[in-house]
Amino acid sequence: MRPVARRMFELLEPICLVTFFADECGEELAALGHPNYWSGYFASRAAPLGRVPAEVVHAAFYNFGPGEAARHIPRAWETIPAEASLAARERGSAASVRRILGELAGSDEVVRAADLVTKAAVSASTVGRVMYAGMRTVPVPVEPVARLWHSATMLREHRGDGHIAALVGARVGGIEAHVLSALAMGVYPAESFGRIHHLPKELLVSVMGGLRARGVVDADGRFTDAGRELQRRIEVLTDELAEEPYEALSVEELGELVAVLEPLSAKVKATQ
Repeated sequence: MRPVARRMFELLEPICLVTFFADECGEELAALGHPNYWSGYFASRAAPLGRVPAEVVHAAFYNFGPGEAARHIPRAWETIPAEASLAARERGSAASVRRILGELAGSDEVVRAADLVTKAAVSASTVGRVMYAGMRTVPVPVEPVARLWHSATMLREHRGDGHIAALVGARVGGIEAHVLSALAMGVYPAESFGRIHHLPKELLVSVMGGLRARGVVDADGRFTDAGRELQRRIEVLTDELAEEPYEALSVEELGELVAVLEPLSAKVKATQ
């Protein structure tokens, strides 16, 4: 049986991803004065952590290349308040979901989905969950679509914190994690994956060399059996560590949540 956390990830992830793929969030952040996508991304996603140094953002985000956070933090907060960037992200993301859902945005199903997702999202322990803890300090919106996006994003950060813990335990670094994800998705060569293809060639050569030395990839840069098993174990542990929020919901509530989310998620996913 598929873990509850995996099914919830499949249903909620498309709602979270509007932040990165739809236009409204970028437009809101650009209107504040952010000069490019990544300035707005780092400023708004890191805002719940407070005005921390770039080193802290790099550690919490985990899977960016050396210096990528420092190119934007703290500069992105020097003329634009972090709180303004955070509000713009939520405003734009909710607007995207609202536009995509159309008439469904005002439905009872959205209200119920928002209620149940929020119940789960505010129920878990924040201990050891840096990004999730940051999001828990942000007030939950009242309007249902905004509340649905916000609470889904809380759960995404909760899962992400657990995923990082699984990676650290497996001694897999952030860039290495992208290689594993790329190969699992059938992207080859892994160095062409969109999240890492822009990184310095010598860095990618070093990363791939380290994975070969550990027996994770073969001479051609493809998974070995051991590498495939490593990636599987990381995903299994990530699911296990993401279960806690959903323990706040009864079996009946989980079934209801899946039923109301499926058509909403499918409609959003079709646009990505």
